[in-house]
Amino acid sequence: MSDPGPYQNTEAWALAADRADPLSTMREEFVFPRDRDGAPLVYLCGNSLGLMPKAVPALLEEELDEWGRLGVEAHLQSRRPWFSYHEQFRETGARLVGARPGEVVMMNSLTVNLHLMLVSFYRPAGRRHKIVIERAAFPSDTYAVATHLATRGYDPAEALIQLAPDPGRATIATESVERLLAERGDEIALVLLPGVQYYTGQLFDIPRITAAAQRAGAVAGFDLAHAAGNVPLALHDWGVDFAAWCSYKYLNAGSGAIAGCFVHERHGKDLAIPRYAGWWGNDPATRFRLHLNESFLPREGADGWQISNPPLLSMTPLLASIEQFDRVGMAALRAKSLRLTGYLEYLIDQLGGGRIEQITPRDPAARGAQLSLLVRDGARALFDRLRAGHVLGDFRQPDVIRLSPAPIYNSFHDVWQAGRALAEALR
Repeated sequence: MSDPGPYQNTEAWALAADRADPLSTMREEFVFPRDRDGAPLVYLCGNSLGLMPKAVPALLEEELDEWGRLGVEAHLQSRRPWFSYHEQFRETGARLVGARPGEVVMMNSLTVNLHLMLVSFYRPAGRRHKIVIERAAFPSDTYAVATHLATRGYDPAEALIQLAPDPGRATIATESVERLLAERGDEIALVLLPGVQYYTGQLFDIPRITAAAQRAGAVAGFDLAHAAGNVPLALHDWGVDFAAWCSYKYLNAGSGAIAGCFVHERHGKDLAIPRYAGWWGNDPATRFRLHLNESFLPREGADGWQISNPPLLSMTPLLASIEQFDRVGMAALRAKSLRLTGYLEYLIDQLGGGRIEQITPRDPAARGAQLSLLVRDGARALFDRLRAGHVLGDFRQPDVIRLSPAPIYNSFHDVWQAGRALAEALR
């Protein structure tokens, strides 16, 4: 189909762009919520909770049937044996984040995985005991690192280095991170930064930050909650030490769904790395020897950080979602994402008036599938008017509206409708 040409603020252009979109049929694989009056919602909230793939209910029903039919024997005899259920993501999960098979495991929740990674990779020694995060980090990350500092005997007020944007900027420059690591590297044990910042939508330069941290002698870890399924990643090639992410945002696996964890193979092969142990991290060849095992022998790779057997019903929806991502590929999704956010940015620029300021980077390569809009005067009221106009984004205190067109199911027409509703709300 023909390219519709440069952006235009018309419904005809948006519909033509959708006809030319090779991913347009993916929309049909999701359930879209409706408003209380039955009107379809323009859903731009995938950065908070992704939509449900239509394949999920049938998959869940299959597992419930197996439970009822087989009971405990479903661990080995079901169509997708529960004993090895997590291994279904061994290759698809690795491809999703640019890893090698064995470097990724789906387990727990995001913050639990961060705690497990900090146990292993935060190894303070003398002067080198500080942790670098960002001042506006997602609070769960701040709580996690602060408690690790405190339980190791350090005062978080002294040992937590919080990065902030330079004056006059809404985002953190990569050069600022590199400068800090060059100047204070001998104090820093670990760097924990986001892949995509949840509030501003900034895409961090993961390979440059990783290289700078490791040059300084620190461990490089990343919270990829807003990056996995949003932007292409190459965690193995970039040399990232560890990473963790949830799967209910861009990965569309449902609220509280199983999370992901990456451990670079150079660490996964080192079975002596300290860790919190549980029986599911054992070598599967001996796992069911139970008390006959004299000691814990971790499985090689990221699987060796597992603690408990996987929660089946919170893992099953990810099967449907990750199959979609594996089928479409992150390169195609990223190409569409750049066009969608570019179109949304164009429509917002048409509004004028100076009441709205985009704090997400204007460079498309420096952001994910999200635009964060700082609203001067009446931000919450403006959000409520958008919601009344059947557009669902999300509001972050004190004055930011986030709109996130997810390329796997959102359309250019969705974006056009959001732009029109925003113009009407401003009036």
